[in-house]
Amino acid sequence: MDLVLQRGLNVIKLMNKFSFFILIILSSIASAQDSLITYDVPKALLYSMHNDDFTVQVRNPGKQWKDLYEYNVQVDMDRVQDASMVYFDFSGTVEVRIRKNNGQIRTVEVRPLSYEITPEVNGNIIRFSLQKPRKISIEVNGDKLHNLHLFAHPIEESRPDPEDANVVYFGPGVYEAPENLNGVFKIKSGQTVYIHGSAVLKGKLLCDSVKNVRILGRGIVLRPHRGVEVRFSENVEIDGIHVINPEHYTVYGGQTKGLKVRNLTSFSCKGWSDGIDLMSCSDVEIDGVFMRNSDDCIAIYGHRWDFYGNSGNYKITNATLWADIAHPTNIGIHGNAEHEGDTIENITFSNIDILEQDEDDRNYQGCMSIVATDKNLVRNITYENIRVEDIQEGRLFNVRVYFNEKYSAAPGRAVENILFKDITYSGTNINPSIIHGYDQERIVDGVTFQNVIMNGEKITGAEQGNIIIGDFVKRVKFR
Repeated sequence: MDLVLQRGLNVIKLMNKFSFFILIILSSIASAQDSLITYDVPKALLYSMHNDDFTVQVRNPGKQWKDLYEYNVQVDMDRVQDASMVYFDFSGTVEVRIRKNNGQIRTVEVRPLSYEITPEVNGNIIRFSLQKPRKISIEVNGDKLHNLHLFAHPIEESRPDPEDANVVYFGPGVYEAPENLNGVFKIKSGQTVYIHGSAVLKGKLLCDSVKNVRILGRGIVLRPHRGVEVRFSENVEIDGIHVINPEHYTVYGGQTKGLKVRNLTSFSCKGWSDGIDLMSCSDVEIDGVFMRNSDDCIAIYGHRWDFYGNSGNYKITNATLWADIAHPTNIGIHGNAEHEGDTIENITFSNIDILEQDEDDRNYQGCMSIVATDKNLVRNITYENIRVEDIQEGRLFNVRVYFNEKYSAAPGRAVENILFKDITYSGTNINPSIIHGYDQERIVDGVTFQNVIMNGEKITGAEQGNIIIGDFVKRVKFR
């Protein structure tokens, strides 16, 4: 009898394993099928946040159209303008239908251009399909200031359990940060903050001296002082949220290790409203972000304010950067000049689309800017697979050891070992790039341009590439 029972148990175990694998297979098939998730705006914001320039609908092929809510977002601090934003999640294929509500359509451009999305236009209706998540700008008649930003996110793999004691769950609705906490949502170590796609938070998310924190979801952080502030912390993840028009930075990081920022979108329109600014941080991953900011989109520094230490080991990938003012990327301007300075090193930007730089002050131009001041040493920086579209005003490259009288207390130490690889630029509105050291002791040493293409032509020398190589520069190579 025992032998028969044991054989029966073995059969049951085998069937359970078989069923488990069947469930995995069915789950994989289901995830590959067409799915679509849209989010309602909280009723309290239904009228105050709407932009009526476009009406946007989405559907899986053959299914009913679903209306999206067109959020109003403000851009460009030179003269603040109202643009539009919509978002949803999908898998498989999604069809997009956009109606331009005011004026006639003469031209439509969908950017980044590298996505090669060619819409169909019939009267005032624009249509196209997507087969993978995309963050795109739809521009009618060349208008980049009143455009439609469409964020087609992947479907979330899972959501945290609202009943979990370590989960702070913001469901649909509007949430004001407590007044007794100065407009701050303070996060504790070990917590997961989930912001539902129909949730809007008014207030800053603060991670101060914490570990192992996750901030997830598809919801909005609306007009905070700062979007997410991460101070003296370790292993903090930010994924999928939208930050609209903060007073200051979208993500402000200081003296933090193990920061991950994924799938974030950001709009800003005020002075000092940078996108992601990090001081004395290390082991950082930034992936899949869309930043449209009226200051630097991504800036990497050493010491500033309360934060001390070197910066290093960064991977910035799959990003779209739009600087209405200042730099799409900026490295090196702040450090510990009262002592020996800081080292900022081992940083890679890869697979980046730069849609704009519009900076009047030539001292702050540079789509890819490395300016070492405050005794900083900046070294081992790689830009690869970067696509720069036609910009309004700026430079392509800016590599200098410099003394900035406005923001610095001393010149930098050096810039070393910089690689620009597989860079493309298409356009005409660009000032000469600059490579320049400070003096014989503080030099730029080792800049390589490998397969840099400008308007379809490979650059083999400085003059051809519209690059000014100044004094105190060694080993500039073109390959």
